[in-house]
Amino acid sequence: MKNVLVTGGSRGIGKAIVYKFAQNEYNVILNYNTSETAAIEIANAFPNVTMCKADVSNREEVSEMFSFIKNKFGHIDILINNAGVSSTGLFQDVTLEEWNRLMGVNLNGVFNCTQEALPEMIARKSGKIINISSVWGMVGASNEVAYSTSKAAVIGMTKALAKEVGPSNICVNCIAPGIIMTDMVSDYTLEEFDEITSQIPLGKIGSTTDIASLALFLASNDANYITGQVISPNGGWVI
Repeated sequence: MKNVLVTGGSRGIGKAIVYKFAQNEYNVILNYNTSETAAIEIANAFPNVTMCKADVSNREEVSEMFSFIKNKFGHIDILINNAGVSSTGLFQDVTLEEWNRLMGVNLNGVFNCTQEALPEMIARKSGKIINISSVWGMVGASNEVAYSTSKAAVIGMTKALAKEVGPSNICVNCIAPGIIMTDMVSDYTLEEFDEITSQIPLGKIGSTTDIASLALFLASNDANYITGQVISPNGGWVI
């Protein structure tokens, strides 16, 4: 069985990814930070899911998490950088603390986990890294400048790193979801959902399973010649 680490794996897209990989006979390390109850519930549902608490923006905690993984599993085959936070509001109202929080989790978290995972992958000349960005990282979103910036940086990191580690047979790809039914959109009104849906050619909001299924494909041997790509499941909203 291959080993996969899913950061932010207790809720939303991360939860769906954990379920999808666990159901397909991977050893899944479910990283979480604050949602312990949700993580326990998922781990109790699958014997091949192991919980591991760490704030991905904290390098020391990330290092401890990878030490735990090495002692228990030896290595990871697939890293899925999914942990993320969002924020909305006018750019001029964004505080430095809020800016740093978004960059800390959404960007530095990817840096921390990837840098910890790479030495073992390079030594084995094998590995898959899948970064979860956002359609807003591709086109930007009004009132979500900090979030869009952090997700755009993940896209840039994906492309550059794919070139750097390709010679070591490591694939690095990015999923940039459109509007997906998660807690991040739970406060949208019915009118807002209707307005968004009317702009999507497929006429519907995406599901977390849509993203999880794509992640499973990118992690599989069927995607061994795909690297440096940004794939955006968004129903045709952004083409």
